[in-house]
Amino acid sequence: MTLKLLRALPLILLLAGCSSLGSVEDNEDASAEQLYEQARAAMRAKNNERALELLETLQARYPFGDHALQAQLDLIYMYFKNDEWDAAISAADRFMRLNPTHPRVDYALYMRASANMERGGNFISRKFRLNRALRDPAPLRQALADFQRLVIDHPDSIYSKDARVRIAALRNQLAEHELAVARFYQSRSAYVAAANRAKTILTEYQDTPAVEPALAILVEAYEHLGLSDLRDDVLRIIRQHYPNHPVLGTAG
Repeated sequence: MTLKLLRALPLILLLAGCSSLGSVEDNEDASAEQLYEQARAAMRAKNNERALELLETLQARYPFGDHALQAQLDLIYMYFKNDEWDAAISAADRFMRLNPTHPRVDYALYMRASANMERGGNFISRKFRLNRALRDPAPLRQALADFQRLVIDHPDSIYSKDARVRIAALRNQLAEHELAVARFYQSRSAYVAAANRAKTILTEYQDTPAVEPALAILVEAYEHLGLSDLRDDVLRIIRQHYPNHPVLGTAG
């Protein structure tokens, strides 16, 4: 995670004074400014739980105004820092829904995408065991959609450059997932399913390293299915684009 980008929270207000305010969330007369000042102090002290309590209290008591807007942004970040991915996504959605024209909508969308990427990261980063490979990595697909939306809707955002890098990484990961599933079916001699997964790589992830092994899976699948014309078509593509492909040494 690019911490510099995550920390680029727009300070709507410059708060003056750092007096000791005690547990102001327990004081029903505490102002929005007091609650927010305490929350920022807790964030600086890396007391995430305390910061979340104060920000949630502020948002509940004072749902409108500049402090409420900043609290919404800070909550997205704090939920993310606390590994509460679903809460971060919900907070980002709430901010974008309530403030569709706010200049920091790009930040909320970036954090939503990042939370989805982290939510799916634990799955995709494991070795592709056969039972896991068959599961759809939906959070990664959603992260990809979020990052793509960011670069389309906010091309001048400070987060767009990083989003493009993440789009490329996600496409590679999703292509590897499809390849793992194709190999799983191939190992079970389920050649129709293997071919379908390999074709998905060719149509949706043409610019990823998974294309070359996917072509080899197609050759084997079509060979076993007796589809010699389709096999020969794939071999022609391999000869044209991958002249050193190992499958060419074994193809009849």
